Amino acid sequence: MSKFARVTIPQFLAYRGGQPMLAWLLHRISGIGIVFFVSMHVIAAFFLYGVKGTTGDIANALTAFYEDTPMQVFILFAVLYHALNGLRIVILDMWPVLHRFHREAMWVQWALFLPTFLLPALLMITGAKV
Repeated sequence: MSKFARVTIPQFLAYRGGQPMLAWLLHRISGIGIVFFVSMHVIAAFFLYGVKGTTGDIANALTAFYEDTPMQVFILFAVLYHALNGLRIVILDMWPVLHRFHREAMWVQWALFLPTFLLPALLMITGAKV
């Protein structure tokens, strides 16, 4: 711990960030997940149009990885959560008077996110044809 922080170890361990901390953490994880997916997609496309042989195998392996159902569900989660949380942040930043409704805005975000995520995720997991 830094000598400038003036936070004891018990105080550090007792911190419970609650819902805002969870939103911050999930926003960062979903952003990293999106960057990871796009990077894999670009690398796979690069190897796909490279010299035939080993590079084609690398492209096929990467494509098989991100086309797998668990990865697709994670990508759906990352994109939807990152978009809705970002929209909530933009709305609160553009209208500062709404900051007093910060917690309510988070609940609205979850109320929009859960059905929008869970229904397609359930269809993807069960393999339903729509």
